[in-house]
Amino acid sequence: MIPRANARSGWNRQAWHRTLMRGMLAATVLLAAGIAAMAQTEPDFTVRQAELADQKAVFATVESSNVVLARARIGGTVASLSVRQGDVVKPGQVIAVVVDDKQLLQINALDAQIAGLQSQLAQAQSDLTRAETLVRQGAGARTTMDQARTAVDVATSALHARTAERSVAQQNLREGQVLAPVAGRVLTVPLTRGTVVLNGDTIATIGEQPFMLRLRIPERHAVSLKTGDPIRLDARQLGTERGAVGAITLIYPQIQEGRVVADAVVTDLGSYFVGDRVRVWIDAGARPGYVVPGRFVETRFGLDYVRLRRTGGGTTEVPVQRGQERPAPAMPDGLELLSGVSAGDVLVRP
Repeated sequence: MIPRANARSGWNRQAWHRTLMRGMLAATVLLAAGIAAMAQTEPDFTVRQAELADQKAVFATVESSNVVLARARIGGTVASLSVRQGDVVKPGQVIAVVVDDKQLLQINALDAQIAGLQSQLAQAQSDLTRAETLVRQGAGARTTMDQARTAVDVATSALHARTAERSVAQQNLREGQVLAPVAGRVLTVPLTRGTVVLNGDTIATIGEQPFMLRLRIPERHAVSLKTGDPIRLDARQLGTERGAVGAITLIYPQIQEGRVVADAVVTDLGSYFVGDRVRVWIDAGARPGYVVPGRFVETRFGLDYVRLRRTGGGTTEVPVQRGQERPAPAMPDGLELLSGVSAGDVLVRP
């Protein structure tokens, strides 16, 4: 016979287990209801036909808008060279220093002449002071005083002239610094340290940044091409998660080898090599198509499906053919469907 205390304890445990199971079952029901409610909050999407820009893939070349030459302003020997091919420079950055030893000798000679003229001026001012004193005392001739004053003026003018010549020599010495004229990347450096250069010789070739794209488009698309048309680069071309967009800024009037040449500016182009070929997408006319939110498309085992709402109720899955991504402000995950849907179909979130 089981004692009463043990029977009561077993009954309590059984009641506690039944209460726990009821609570877990209620929580599961509430969770399922919440998931169903969240799924129902996503509104259905009605497929509509729209005019879509027919995008074509063409190749473009990364080029610099301006190729600027950094030249030497004086002749001499390249004493230092601080850049090489591929370096990024800023406007006014010192990329090389050209030294001419004759300029240092010229400055030293001018310093000696200035020192002699300063002594000559001091002597002339002393003679003038003495002559003025004698004239005031009536013991000297006014002619001597005028000659002393003239000597002071001549010495002062000569000193100013030599000082100006020294400033010119110092400016020539400072012009030995070769500065980067624009911001960009160094494309070529056709010399090394110790090279003798003349006035106007090229020290480096700089490609101005930001870079641009030069497109060569088949001439059959020349009719639909115009300034301001958008272009697009795939994310795989940039090596990033998102692609880049730009616009055509210039269309050249001459057709070369059956192709129209155009320039385009793309934001966030990155640090491409000048001359690199990339694939871009351009608008070449318009055609009817269907764009739906990408979240309504489900991929399983390599096939894409959408869920359509039936007229009498319920849903059915239909295979579709995926097209290009067409993001827009109103539909960031826009995706073109080439087949499987028609205008008026109602899509349900899978």
